[in-house]
Amino acid sequence: MTRVRPALVFVVGPEHLPTIESEFSRYARDYEVLCADSADAGRALVARLTSAQVPVALLGIGWQVPGVEHGLELMDELHNQVATARRICLTGRHDFGLSLTALRGALGQGRIDTYLLIPQGPRDEEFHTAIVEYLSDWGWAASTPEVEGVQIVDGSGSSEVARIRDFLDRMGIPHRVYTPDSDVGRQIIGQLPSVLGGAAPAFPVVSAGIVGGPMEGATAREVARRFYGSPASLDSDEVADLVVIGSGPAGLAAAVYGASEGLSTIVIESEAVGGQAGTSSMIRNYLGFPRGISGMRLAQRARFQATRFGAAIYTGVGAEAIDPGAAPGEPHTVRTEGGRLRARAVVVATGVAYRRLGIEALEALVGLGVFYGAATSASREMQGRDVFVVGGGNSAGQAAVHLARYARSVTLLVRRPDLSATMSDYLVRQIAATDRIAVRTATRVTDGGGAGHLDWLELTGPDGAQRVAADGLFLLLGADPCGDWLPDDIARDDRGFVFTGREVPKERWTDGRPPASLETTVPGIFAAGDIRAGSMKRVASASGEGAATVALVHAYLTPTRT
Repeated sequence: MTRVRPALVFVVGPEHLPTIESEFSRYARDYEVLCADSADAGRALVARLTSAQVPVALLGIGWQVPGVEHGLELMDELHNQVATARRICLTGRHDFGLSLTALRGALGQGRIDTYLLIPQGPRDEEFHTAIVEYLSDWGWAASTPEVEGVQIVDGSGSSEVARIRDFLDRMGIPHRVYTPDSDVGRQIIGQLPSVLGGAAPAFPVVSAGIVGGPMEGATAREVARRFYGSPASLDSDEVADLVVIGSGPAGLAAAVYGASEGLSTIVIESEAVGGQAGTSSMIRNYLGFPRGISGMRLAQRARFQATRFGAAIYTGVGAEAIDPGAAPGEPHTVRTEGGRLRARAVVVATGVAYRRLGIEALEALVGLGVFYGAATSASREMQGRDVFVVGGGNSAGQAAVHLARYARSVTLLVRRPDLSATMSDYLVRQIAATDRIAVRTATRVTDGGGAGHLDWLELTGPDGAQRVAADGLFLLLGADPCGDWLPDDIARDDRGFVFTGREVPKERWTDGRPPASLETTVPGIFAAGDIRAGSMKRVASASGEGAATVALVHAYLTPTRT
């Protein structure tokens, strides 16, 4: 099968064409680099590529292009034909000041991903760093992987396949799904011990040679444990300085700072590293990432940081209970699905989970067109389809914008009369500027169904109930704390969020003094991030809280002697 190289398409004025051709020659091995020097030539180029079904990874359009008033006009036109391409507006030195106001406005509306000054000399590596970041983002989100770390054989249409793919996507592990009658599928199935013994295989089958033989009837948690181990491998008599439960931004920050400051640190995570934030297709308002960063990339970088400093991270391992130390200073015991862990201090950072819709017919289709969270692995399958997103927060807005790159239409359903009360302004503006996204306010999902896959939804709004065709439903409904397993010794509010510091009711204070700012009602057990009562429910604030717990852990482990 002939490999199709993705295309990088550039449309610039004739005066910039030699520079662009020279600068992008370094990408010619992996991409087809195609340039045009007028709007008509650019249109013809994109039409040829779409007709030949060649994926376009990047659109680079000059600010001044012959045939249009300015490049943004052409960018909008071409992006409608290659919606998954990353969009960069290229401006020359003399145009930069004149174009800056318009480019900033386009960036805020989501009409472009960024704007860059065309290199003025050799080795402009800052320019190419931006290019590579966008190509990396496109490669993860929109393309079929060139190298497969994992192969999945799905012969049953199981919803578990969606959960396995979601885990692998969130961990940045390239994979592909095959049918049992494909060449790869037959090869994997033919090597299974059950099949060699004359039995039928149990689907799904997951093959990942780097971590052992194929797994039959695999689940997402089993795949996670196969890749990242289990606490059962640890010495049961070992007492860690710090156990972090949960690996969202708060948990990862606690792990990075704890391990870097010399604490023996263990992190356990029931699903994939990154938590709810790890499912975000693009976080644009996180400090230090002006071009934005996907939740997966942010979690991946933090995971690498934590393990570099010596933290041990185990995925597919959920906490089941905490047994507080029998006396002050005694280690706490964390009971998990994979064994017991003992620690001098514990940080609870399990975050929140999306609320269930509670409609039985739709719950039965989870993984089969119905998804909780952004489910980035399912986005590519929504190409040319009609998709609905439920939720009014930033996660729902990010999911809608991401899905609009693939779907024919995206309808955002919110219960409130508008988005402004619950969603960041930059996302509200971006949604308003995206033609493929429609917003229906004061509307909720009341029914739905399908034969083995989602086919329809019933939406109820101000004008009553309406039945609509639907290919995908992405549910990002509020947040319930993941803390039902916590002991009664840890005080929580009526919704289950954990009290810390001065938020703790006064009758639970000790000797008239509240716990430390992020400490719970059990000395040596801390809470950070979305699980904590009164938290901001933002990635940056969760990271800050996770980092801050480490100073409190140090103070707890080494109390001041008088």
